[in-house]
Amino acid sequence: MTGTRQVLFIQGGGAGTHDEWDDKLIDSLRRELRERYEIRYPRMPNEDDPSYARWSAAIRREMTSLDDGAIVVGHSVGGTILINALGQRPPERELGAIVLIAAPFVGAGGWPGDEFELPHDLGARLPQGVPVHLFHGLQDETAPPSHADLYARAIPQAQLHRLPGRDHQLNNDLSDVARTIGPDELGPVTLGQPGAHTS
Repeated sequence: MTGTRQVLFIQGGGAGTHDEWDDKLIDSLRRELRERYEIRYPRMPNEDDPSYARWSAAIRREMTSLDDGAIVVGHSVGGTILINALGQRPPERELGAIVLIAAPFVGAGGWPGDEFELPHDLGARLPQGVPVHLFHGLQDETAPPSHADLYARAIPQAQLHRLPGRDHQLNNDLSDVARTIGPDELGPVTLGQPGAHTS
């Protein structure tokens, strides 16, 4: 055991997102978490046309290779698909935390769902005891900040982090996320304790 914790980061959708947009989020996360964390950043299939079936299958494949205590992070539609996949089928590994960044809510009050809608009891379907963090920029013009409130209602145990002045990419600054998932490099039982910035 090297002491390195794993972070699985699921990209957002759109042409060029993996290499030209969300790579900047990965750079920020790597700077903040340093060598104590192994960040995995797989390329999702057909990123310009995200499909729940294809992406959820790819996410489940990635999760089978994780160690217990790994943290899963999803940005934008990657977060939407990640949380639905976790709600539909519990992961084989014990997760350290679930983090959604600027994730659109699919369902009543949010975006219409062609392939799926998030269940109203989503929180009860998620792995019990695993901290859930919702990050959303208040200047997000892609997924309105109201979507974060919809997630907070569907996942009552989640901690909501509203970030003033941040856009859909959180201005390419994931320092708030890093402070929350890795405060003082402590273990999973401390996630969500002091160091997390909420409003």
